[in-house]
Amino acid sequence: GYVSFADGPWLHLRLLVLPAVTLGLFMAALVTRMTRATMLEVKRSDFVRTARSKGLPERLVLLRHTLKNALIPVVTLTGVEVGTLLGGTVIIEYVFTWPGVSTLVITAANRRDYPMVQGVVLVIALAFVLINLLVDLLNAYLDPRIRYGRA
Repeated sequence: GYVSFADGPWLHLRLLVLPAVTLGLFMAALVTRMTRATMLEVKRSDFVRTARSKGLPERLVLLRHTLKNALIPVVTLTGVEVGTLLGGTVIIEYVFTWPGVSTLVITAANRRDYPMVQGVVLVIALAFVLINLLVDLLNAYLDPRIRYGRA
């Protein structure tokens, strides 16, 4: 069932745990697998070997060199998977009978309220574009080879 936050904040948060875990578990598994694979790949690269041979502590080698370079494909994957996450919320809302965006769109479509459907789609698309812009900016920060400048 659903309890609004105003009616019972603790019950609302307790009922939110299972849908959030269900939605996040798939994404967490994907990100974890990608992070592990890229970390193992980057750990074998020449610049990490050079950093170790210069006597840098292992903690600094892992944080500054390995993790920073391993996060580049992970951040890109996360940006792409936001679309899957947004689509997954529709299914999660339906399965857990939570009133949300999917209920709003279905109700609006059944009532032929097309401006409402267009508005919701516009907001979701705008959120997706903004998140991908943030991913691009984060990639430019993480990867020194990518710099946005004048053409």
